[in-house]
Amino acid sequence: MAFTPNPSVAIVLVNWNGYAFTADCLRSLRMVEFPDFRVILVDNASENEEAKRLKTEFPEIDLIQNTSNLGFTGGNNAGIKKALEEGYSHVMLLNNDTVVEPTFLGQMIKKFEGRPQLGVVQPLICFVHDREQIWSAGGEWNRLLCRAITRGDRKYKDRYLAEDCELGWATGCCMLIARNALLKTGLLNESYFAYFEDVEWSLRFREKGFTIVLAADAMIYHEAGASSKKKHAEGTLSANVFYYHVRNQFYLVRKQSSGLPRLLAYGYHLFRFASWIGYFCARGRFQKLKAVARGINHGWKLPLQKAEVWH
Repeated sequence: MAFTPNPSVAIVLVNWNGYAFTADCLRSLRMVEFPDFRVILVDNASENEEAKRLKTEFPEIDLIQNTSNLGFTGGNNAGIKKALEEGYSHVMLLNNDTVVEPTFLGQMIKKFEGRPQLGVVQPLICFVHDREQIWSAGGEWNRLLCRAITRGDRKYKDRYLAEDCELGWATGCCMLIARNALLKTGLLNESYFAYFEDVEWSLRFREKGFTIVLAADAMIYHEAGASSKKKHAEGTLSANVFYYHVRNQFYLVRKQSSGLPRLLAYGYHLFRFASWIGYFCARGRFQKLKAVARGINHGWKLPLQKAEVWH
């Protein structure tokens, strides 16, 4: 596919009880310097009529209201389908707890020029609370251990000189995807619900022959884990966060490896998660301990569905 001379972008945001973060993100998107983009806001059955409040404050958005919480995967898939139906040349996934620089979208879209096999572009992502500290400069994939590694994690920009380069995977926090890559690869795998779904998706894009790159000059800022950081009896993160993290890590091992490498990957991650169990036991965080154990069990046993392909 040749580069679209007048690219159009649908930016998909998922909101779930995150009104303040989503509103800040939408305000920053109003300042974006790009001629043809639209925001599709997907609300995952938030409380307090958040969807209606956001639509009233930001009438320019397209709103999809789900009747239940479909997670990161189901929520984004609803927005992606609408974007494809409406014929956008590119679709962006953007976390609602981000704010963006006005030039970020134009800088990302430029990367597609003359590169028909480029499927996904990620910007450089720094923390909201310290805009010189990197949250993600893209990802590397360790095939032997089935381990996703974040490049530049918590390093400062003056010490980690991020440059445009090919990536092993892109974070779902912000990824711009070409329409043809979506059509050939399919949607997010809803078996994952949340966590590691972006890694699995990225690996599928690469399996279909598409490349993933970092646009180091495109900048956004991330709160990091806003939907997961709530007050719970056993700390800031809920037990469900640990459950999905563990379960989905084993989903990746099942899909991406076989034979002796799979045994090695299982052993590596079992050792990691056993250390979590030991820590939670020592701290008396038994709900989280049970969540990790349940995640291991389900990661091995639960059926893993194929991702939907949009037609």
